Amino acid sequence: VPDEQCRSFQAVLEFIGRRWVGAVLLAGAQGARRFTEYRKLVPGISDRLLAQRLKELEGYELMRREVVPTTPVQILYTPAPEGAELIKALHPLIAWSAGRPELEAWS
Repeated sequence: VPDEQCRSFQAVLEFIGRRWVGAVLLAGAQGARRFTEYRKLVPGISDRLLAQRLKELEGYELMRREVVPTTPVQILYTPAPEGAELIKALHPLIAWSAGRPELEAWS
């Protein structure tokens, strides 16, 4: 595997492996969601950290933020095309990890 490809792969793994990034990204897999919906789908995450992770995902163009001009204003977060591709790429890893209690010891 070329060195540049290894570096890119390692960078993606490190980002996805950051606390809550994968969970937040996967929570958006079903489409647009409001902040409170993400909070329910990712139990244990603080509001501050959820906001930070959504902003990071948006900054990497993995998530889109849409302001819906309603009263009150609604803000929806949806995986961007790149984010949707990443979610698809994670599905085999999720399937592989299912039912492997020994992986708990890695954390």
